[in-house]
Amino acid sequence: MQQVASQTPEAVPNPGAERECYKADGYVLLKHLFPPLVLAAFRGRLQHDLNLMGSRAYVRTNNLLNKPSIEVYSLEYPPMATFLWGLTPRVEQVAGCALMPSYAYFRIYQQGDVCRVHSDRPACEHSLSLTVELGENIPWALSFERRHLDQPLAAIDPDFGDEAFSSIAMSAGDAVMYRGVNHRHGRLDPNPNSWSAHLFLHWVDADGPYADHAFDRANIEAANRAR
Repeated sequence: MQQVASQTPEAVPNPGAERECYKADGYVLLKHLFPPLVLAAFRGRLQHDLNLMGSRAYVRTNNLLNKPSIEVYSLEYPPMATFLWGLTPRVEQVAGCALMPSYAYFRIYQQGDVCRVHSDRPACEHSLSLTVELGENIPWALSFERRHLDQPLAAIDPDFGDEAFSSIAMSAGDAVMYRGVNHRHGRLDPNPNSWSAHLFLHWVDADGPYADHAFDRANIEAANRAR
């Protein structure tokens, strides 16, 4: 696999530069998007409300990960949706179009965890990976394939093979916005922290081909039909 240079963050947010980078590459670092203290307070409240340390109700297996992790979805914890809705104007600046929220989820990784390389489903047309907390404050990178895909691939791989990719390291409060349907992505290096917490937030173009996935409508309707 071929790794290319990572993006250099701006000292001060520059929506115009962010939009151009996102348009050209399909992903962009949003440095210092949220104050770490606010994110730590959110994680603490969520952990308390759902008794994450005393219950295994939210410990889930996922074929993208090398072992089970704690995962909570916004439908299960409505306060999470305030991040999704509240950040919509900010991510619209980067996307350069009107967006509609689809869904969000929270995940806690453990030391040594990786996330295999994959494409996202249509509800994740425009996505944000927000680093909430890092156990030892060691930045952990999310990597992106530079190749643009017109359609998501079903394959799940340990790396990018011969395709060129970029890695973007994030600290608490940093985020990467990316087109998850069009650019395969994953965490290649094992988590260097004893644990880390992350929020994943997703939107669709309000006038685009996946508009019917707004508020994760298509997935919810399919789940209801399967009952």
